[in-house]
Amino acid sequence: MAMIAGVNIPDNKRINIALRYVYGIGPAIAEKIIFQTNIIDNPRVKDLTETDLDKIRTIIDNSYTVEGDLRVERNLNIRRLIDIGSYKGTRHRKNLPANGQRTKTNARTKRGKKLAIAKRGRDINQKT
Repeated sequence: MAMIAGVNIPDNKRINIALRYVYGIGPAIAEKIIFQTNIIDNPRVKDLTETDLDKIRTIIDNSYTVEGDLRVERNLNIRRLIDIGSYKGTRHRKNLPANGQRTKTNARTKRGKKLAIAKRGRDINQKT
């Protein structure tokens, strides 16, 4: 397995797919990196030479923020919003969606598991 930005990328996948295993690299950035290194035909990672892998590593190190640095930067941005007391910061603090989505029917992953609440003042076995 090839090591790029501290991540083992799979050998049997094409290079444009394998680069996406690095946090912070998506389809568009992967294509830009491949274009900058002049790799043609989108080969598998195991077919790349060591010089090609070195080119990819240097481009990623010099041009992009990935993995741990990107995670730290993202968390600091959220922490800043919370500290200044902005609306988005309070939504992050309450663990609710921060970008204006509705929460009455959706947002289950953000709000948590739905709990069943029994109705008060009504006995299930009571006959009317």
